[in-house]
Amino acid sequence: MIRRKRGFTLVEIMIVVAIIALLAAIAIPNLLRARLNANEAAAVSALKTIASSAISFRSVNAAYPANLAALSGATPPYIDAVLGGGAKQGYNFALTGAANTFTATARPQTYQTTGVRSFFVDESGVIRWTDVDAAAGAADGALQ
Repeated sequence: MIRRKRGFTLVEIMIVVAIIALLAAIAIPNLLRARLNANEAAAVSALKTIASSAISFRSVNAAYPANLAALSGATPPYIDAVLGGGAKQGYNFALTGAANTFTATARPQTYQTTGVRSFFVDESGVIRWTDVDAAAGAADGALQ
C-alpha cells in the first residue's frame, strides 16, 4: 500500500494569505501612528530640554545662547551632541537667541511621515504647536 502525502490546496493557501493581508492592513497603520506619536512626544521633550538649558545658560552668561551649537559646545555641555546637531528622532531643531530672548522650534523632517505637528518654545517656557505643513516653509509666526 502506497501512502500519498497530501499538501495544502490552492484555496487553503489563498485563504491563509488573505487572512494575513487583512491583519496587516489593520495593524500597519496603527504601528505607523504609534511611531509618529512617539516622535512628537520626543520632540516636545527635547524642546523642554532646550528651553531649560537656554535658561540655565543665561544664568551663567550675560545672554541666551545664539544657537544649539553654543549649548552643546559649552563646558560642560548643556545638551547632548545629537540634539546639538539639530536633528533627532525625525525632527529638525533650531534655536535662535539674543540678550533677552530666545526661540526654539522643532519641525518634522518629513511632514506626515515623521511628524504632523511643529513645535515652538520661547523664554516663557510655554510650548506651542501647529499642524500647518512646516516643511513647506511656514514662518515661525504660524507657531506663535
